[in-house]
Amino acid sequence: MQNTATPTHCPYCALQCGMNLTPTPDGTVEVSERADFPVNRGALCGKGRTAPAVLAKNVRLTSPLVRDAGGALVPASWDEALDRIAAELRRTRAEHGPDAVGVFGGGGLTNEKAYTLGKFARVVLGTSQIDYNGRFCMSSAAAAGIKAFGLDRGLPFPLEDIPKSGCVILVGSNLAETMPPSLRFFTELKENGGTLIVIDPRRTRTAEQADLHLAPRPGTDLALALGLLHLVIAEGRVDEEYIRERTAGWEDARAAAMAHWPEYVERITGVSVPQLRETVRLFCEPESAMVLTARGPEQQSKGTDTVGAWINLCLATGRPGRPLSGYGCLTGQGNGQGGREHGQKADQLPGYRKLDDPAARRYVAGVWGVDPDSLPGPGRSAYELLDALGTDIRSLLLMASNPVVSAPRAAHIEERIKSLDFLAVCDVVLSETAALADVVLPVTQWAEETGTTTNLEGRVLLRRRAITPPEGVRSDLEVMHELAARLGVEKGFPTDPEEVFEELRRASAGGPADYSGITYRRLAEENGVFWPCPAPAEAGGPGEDARLDARPTALDGGKDALLDGQLAAVDGGEDARPDGQLAAVEPGEDALPDGRLAAVDVGEDALLDAPLPDDPARETPTAHPGTPRLFLDRFATPDGRARFVPVSHRATAEEPDDEYPVLLTTGRVVAQYQSGAQTRRVAELNAAAPGPFVEIHPRLAARLGVAEGDPVAVVSRRGRAVAPARITNAIRPDTVFMPFHWPGEGRANSLTNPALDPTSRMPEFKACAVRLEAVAREAAEEGSTGEGSVVEGSVEREAVSAR
Repeated sequence: MQNTATPTHCPYCALQCGMNLTPTPDGTVEVSERADFPVNRGALCGKGRTAPAVLAKNVRLTSPLVRDAGGALVPASWDEALDRIAAELRRTRAEHGPDAVGVFGGGGLTNEKAYTLGKFARVVLGTSQIDYNGRFCMSSAAAAGIKAFGLDRGLPFPLEDIPKSGCVILVGSNLAETMPPSLRFFTELKENGGTLIVIDPRRTRTAEQADLHLAPRPGTDLALALGLLHLVIAEGRVDEEYIRERTAGWEDARAAAMAHWPEYVERITGVSVPQLRETVRLFCEPESAMVLTARGPEQQSKGTDTVGAWINLCLATGRPGRPLSGYGCLTGQGNGQGGREHGQKADQLPGYRKLDDPAARRYVAGVWGVDPDSLPGPGRSAYELLDALGTDIRSLLLMASNPVVSAPRAAHIEERIKSLDFLAVCDVVLSETAALADVVLPVTQWAEETGTTTNLEGRVLLRRRAITPPEGVRSDLEVMHELAARLGVEKGFPTDPEEVFEELRRASAGGPADYSGITYRRLAEENGVFWPCPAPAEAGGPGEDARLDARPTALDGGKDALLDGQLAAVDGGEDARPDGQLAAVEPGEDALPDGRLAAVDVGEDALLDAPLPDDPARETPTAHPGTPRLFLDRFATPDGRARFVPVSHRATAEEPDDEYPVLLTTGRVVAQYQSGAQTRRVAELNAAAPGPFVEIHPRLAARLGVAEGDPVAVVSRRGRAVAPARITNAIRPDTVFMPFHWPGEGRANSLTNPALDPTSRMPEFKACAVRLEAVAREAAEEGSTGEGSVVEGSVEREAVSAR
């Protein structure tokens, strides 16, 4: 073994910190700093530093598991496991129709896997029922960004701009624990004379760094933003010239904000009028300022409106599209950005195209070689899909997600999963969800495969394979290739990630998230490339005059941007339509009766088969540099103007009452990640964060008669969780906090409310009504449950009559 360091990226959060991996003679992997990557400059948190621990054979899965007649998961061959999955999916389709098969993906999948999973669902299975766990993370911010700017990219500027800004308002993010290496950008902001304002109901480690900390009641961020905008208007701080030249819809948004006067907002939020006024002063006085949101304001049943209100504040003060200013979302999962761009969402096609857009359907169907009419329409969102398991959806293929722990109303979702006719799970470990499966496939991990991710800045990155996976482990791409072949689709599902990425480039060309000018070679040489990055037109890519999804992407104000959002003429080829739209896709003589996998004939100007810039047969023209900073001259709307969206405060879906008088909010801790499926298997991280807890204010604890460490039951209308009390002044007296990383009796998501945002379909994780009950320590110990374990190659499972 050659012990050379491989430059790659961390498998966890959306920072995608750079690191070097070096195999050691004893078969382990050593992590070292990679100072050349600008996001973390070599710094790593404990999760990143210990990430190789999950690569160990005694921690992860190394053989397929199949449930036997006795109800146990037992080792099986790959052929046996794949044959069983294919047979069950085929049976479900035949008996109940294609939409009886569901697919559930994850924000940790690489771009290549997410792209292939969406294609597999729609082309091989023919199902509309696909979504992913990223719906639970950034969907509200994405929806609000599209409404306002015409485009969703988490940050429209690099992280390196943050320290140079005059003021940053950080709303609902505890990044000191969720993405620790990013904290230095905010400490540098303060060192440079800038101001940090943190908005969080808890005094977190991040809030402790703030110049001003506002602690609103959970679920009132919308009212808070409206109150601040009211003061901006009342104090004459509106940027009238910016509004006139670069926006639309101001008068309606202004009227909505004026209905939220400061004293009214103080009563709703608990934030005092002097604090509101000071926030406005600190935000408006500098030449540059930013608002960054995270899960706090987004994971609400009104999350889209809440983020929209913060965007309105930025627009009214002339921030978006100006240097060192604007609105941004701190994306959470490792590929949470890329994972929502290329087709594993219920309503989406690659390149961030809309599944219900006829032009987008024609174009992507042409890339895939299928009839556009064969592609299913939009399906259910993540929670709605999970809630339909066992009824409308009878079989489920799940990759890289653990909804038994991470979904709202988790006990109910666990029962829905158990009621399925068939469940297949691809994962690296036996998660709580995988333990319920009929077939479990062991798949490769981040260090064992090459692929791309897109971090929270919109920077596309290349993860490189550093080590060989253990025998018995295959990649998700191999799984989909094998299943597609067994289900009658022999071609179109390559196992080489670079080959998949080449098709993704072609499929994304001309879309809002245009990757067509990005290659693996560029990613390796340039340390990442920011999208949109179209291929130059003279190289065969569509360029800025061929917006194949009928949307402009000349976000830097290039002269070729189309203000009406229509497709430019494709050089007048005989197959070009008079209106400049793509030529009609005509199934060739090899078309199947249902239109799937048809041989597609398209006009020669449709660009589907044109070589891209790295084709050695052509001279490569000047490459597009990528777009680190969006909206400097225009927004991605048909007329180039940002949109104010009028919004008004409304209560959370579940307000406290006499029976449930306290608010619960949930979040993360520094030593664990998401559902904990991987981090709970790392001894060092478990030592730092061994289990769940309930954060309680001393006044509330005194009324309950609870001391530090005493078990406390937290009860909502959906369930009950028990965990030790952690008494602290860092939480509001009317609020309790629980981290959501653990299963069993301390599962926080047994309590959370699945009330959905009407636009983003985001559940309301961040606020629900609960009551607290003291629990005798002995009773708590008797009622505690373990996580389940593999014993002699099998996992016992609760009997379910539906099976």
